[in-house]
Amino acid sequence: MAKQLFPVVSIPSLSRPKQDNDIRYKRGPAWDFEAGDFARDGDGKIPTATGRDNYIAWCVKTSQTERFAKLAYPSSIGAELEAAKQEKSREATELALERTIREALMVNPRTEYVRDFAFQWDGDRVRISFRVKGRNIEEFQATV
Repeated sequence: MAKQLFPVVSIPSLSRPKQDNDIRYKRGPAWDFEAGDFARDGDGKIPTATGRDNYIAWCVKTSQTERFAKLAYPSSIGAELEAAKQEKSREATELALERTIREALMVNPRTEYVRDFAFQWDGDRVRISFRVKGRNIEEFQATV
């Protein structure tokens, strides 16, 4: 019997199995979209938001975050908005924005689908509306 020249080592899998709690909506700090910061009550405390409200805030903030722009975020967070803006026509830009926002939101295991994109142009600026459906919650409209 020939001896092995190099040892054989089994390496455990680093990915963890998907658990049921991965799709639950967790309560957390409320977000104030107008201020762009955590919401505060009259005493200056941050109120707690429902899991559904936190999921909606995550969807809006993720679709507005430039992917790879912040070192604190993993590469799976954010949309490639700047690359989409470099397209040669409005139609191509809209398709690129739709693709990158859909991909950014589908990273979350709670997201069932993203669809019905609408674009409203004002010169070089664009306002994007779309519908998001999370698992076990009703569909909602997001605008960025």
